Amino acid sequence: MSQKPRRPATYEDLEALPPHQVGEIIAGELYASPRPATPHALVSSSLGAELVGPFQRGRGGPGGWIILDEPELHLGGDVLVPDLAGWRREHMPKLPRVAALTLAPDWVCEVISPSTEKRDRSAKLPAYAREGVHHVWLVDPELRTLEIFRLEGPRYVLLGTHVDEASVRAEPFDALELSLRVLWEE
Repeated sequence: MSQKPRRPATYEDLEALPPHQVGEIIAGELYASPRPATPHALVSSSLGAELVGPFQRGRGGPGGWIILDEPELHLGGDVLVPDLAGWRREHMPKLPRVAALTLAPDWVCEVISPSTEKRDRSAKLPAYAREGVHHVWLVDPELRTLEIFRLEGPRYVLLGTHVDEASVRAEPFDALELSLRVLWEE
């Protein structure tokens, strides 16, 4: 017996999810996840706070970025919700007043959790590469690691993995040193 082909997920499928779920569509497949647990939320919030001052607001840093928490991205038929995303102001001089963005970011950060790691690595990374996202960070709160990737050609190259309380200069925010300790502190 042959299986009936599944229909691709639609935006209506996302809208039908309960409010406590985060929905994404990648390659026509619907993914639903519960809201992040507190270690995940802490890392994402802490990292965003570290970057916004110097890189978005220009306080003690170069400015020139728009950085958003959990933006909804509509890219090439996919609906993606990274934990953090950033656009250089030269690519997006003004933030549009829309519910979903169609301009690929210059940088995204995914905070890995056991339930999303496979999707983040095997489904979302290729989608980000296809759309030309130049830099991806993967942060693992359990292992206390930060992986830095740069797009070279059609795929990402791992520039480095930093652990625990390392102080790093990580592309594209390498103008300032980031202490990973602030990501894990409660």
